[in-house]
Amino acid sequence: MEKRRKLNVELIKFLIGSMLVVGVLMLLGSSLVNNRQYRKFYNDKALEIAKTVSDQVNGDFIEELCKEIDTEEFEQIQKEAVAADDEQPIIDWLKEKGMYQNYERINEYLHSIQADMNIEYLYIQMIQDHSSVYLFDPSSGYLTLGYKEELSKRFDKLKGNERLEPTVSRTEFGWLSSAGEPVLSSDGEKCAVAFVDIDMTEIVRNTIRFTVLMVCLCILIILAAGMDISRKIKKRISRPIELLTEATHKFGNGEEGYDENNIVDLDIHTRDEIEELYHATQSMQKSIINYMDNLTRVTAEKERIGAELNVATQIQASMLPCIFPAFPDRDEMDIYATMTPAKEVGGDFYDFFMVDDRHMAIVMADVSGKGVPAALFMVIGKTLIKDHTQPGRDLGEVFTEVNNILCESNENGMFITAFEGVLDLVTGEFRYVNAGHEMPFVYRRETNTYEAYKIRAGFVLAGIEDIVYKEQKLQLNIGDKIFQYTDGVTEATDKDRQLYGMDRLDHVLNQQCLSSNPEETLKLVKADIDAFVGGNDQFDDITMLCLEYTKKMENQRLLNNC
Repeated sequence: MEKRRKLNVELIKFLIGSMLVVGVLMLLGSSLVNNRQYRKFYNDKALEIAKTVSDQVNGDFIEELCKEIDTEEFEQIQKEAVAADDEQPIIDWLKEKGMYQNYERINEYLHSIQADMNIEYLYIQMIQDHSSVYLFDPSSGYLTLGYKEELSKRFDKLKGNERLEPTVSRTEFGWLSSAGEPVLSSDGEKCAVAFVDIDMTEIVRNTIRFTVLMVCLCILIILAAGMDISRKIKKRISRPIELLTEATHKFGNGEEGYDENNIVDLDIHTRDEIEELYHATQSMQKSIINYMDNLTRVTAEKERIGAELNVATQIQASMLPCIFPAFPDRDEMDIYATMTPAKEVGGDFYDFFMVDDRHMAIVMADVSGKGVPAALFMVIGKTLIKDHTQPGRDLGEVFTEVNNILCESNENGMFITAFEGVLDLVTGEFRYVNAGHEMPFVYRRETNTYEAYKIRAGFVLAGIEDIVYKEQKLQLNIGDKIFQYTDGVTEATDKDRQLYGMDRLDHVLNQQCLSSNPEETLKLVKADIDAFVGGNDQFDDITMLCLEYTKKMENQRLLNNC
């Protein structure tokens, strides 16, 4: 079982977590803004100093210096001086070229700027071919003159003696704010770049220390506030809800013997939504108690009605012929019928009976609607049809008279689709009348096929008075069959709401039922319907009847009856 979590704990976690996130984000945001301001200040300072140096140094001299050191003679002197760690050869070379005084003047100027402005590094370089050549570096002396190195990553965007936009970066020397400004000769040529590096390592460290300190302080303040909020939440929210939950559980389990006059009574006076919830719970409990009392009465009534419906179902089933073989002493025909109601009491019905010793009648009908009203109307229709079917009487006259009688007392506007046929057991003549019912399937032993027999439908019974119905005839031979059914067969639906349909009924009759007797035929068709429908609910009664003409009635039996 999953461990229960307490509301106050979850609320405190959420509140403290939210405050921590918001507080830390605010501190980090302010720290970021502060850091950005520092960076901007020092970047602007570095660029301003670089511009000042660029403007003050002699560009023509630096241009001439660049040309002189870009010779094999100077390269050789520079290598020997560096190897000997002696800058005198370079000084002598500068004196020889008459450049020493100007070089020394610029170098001293750069040194004074570096000292006065508290600059970490101040130097002038010539940029060429992804490399840099030192011209002036007051921190290192004369040995760096002409020293060539690969261009630093900070300067990888420089394609020549161009401006280096102010930037803050982390280098092997620490955090530096760097900027560069090109040195121009009198003719406007960019001959070198004055670079300025301001140390920001201590500033960055102080910013980090301040941020960490403020985050820790914020956490402590939030935790202290969270503990105070936790006590208030527990008193005003969590505890009342716990009491209400406990009492509601007892009510749900029936532990306190609650009734309409004895419901949950708690000391909850928070004067907020919790108290409103408490009163709403009391109201709900009263409603539940009343509902349960009503449900008990309704359930008892429903059980009584269900028992009566079961009796009605049994009565209806007993009214339909359900004992097979139906005529064990007669071998001229074989008949089987079934009815599967969609509700406890269905509206479909079938019937078969001997009109006289020579003629057998079958009836298949479907009453509009379902349930008890349809079943009552079915009883009336079934009784009238059977009572009016007399030896030698025209079946059209039977339906005409039955229709008029049903119309007289049909206040609910119900109707019946019906089919009745009478088989002459001597000649095989099958007389029939149809009142809006499905067309039957006729099996011919000669061709060994079932075929839908197209007949004139006629109008439904109990629809309009004085409708004249016409009797029709067809000839059955020994071994022929009549398969009749209601629309619950063809209108059975699967889970995709597809109808079973006439084509599938025709297919199962001709593929599975050609050699089957009437009982087997109906079972095979019903099994195919069930397979098609699957678990889908049945919305209409499924009623089927199959009659087989097996042999002609013997003359001796006729003579005995005469």
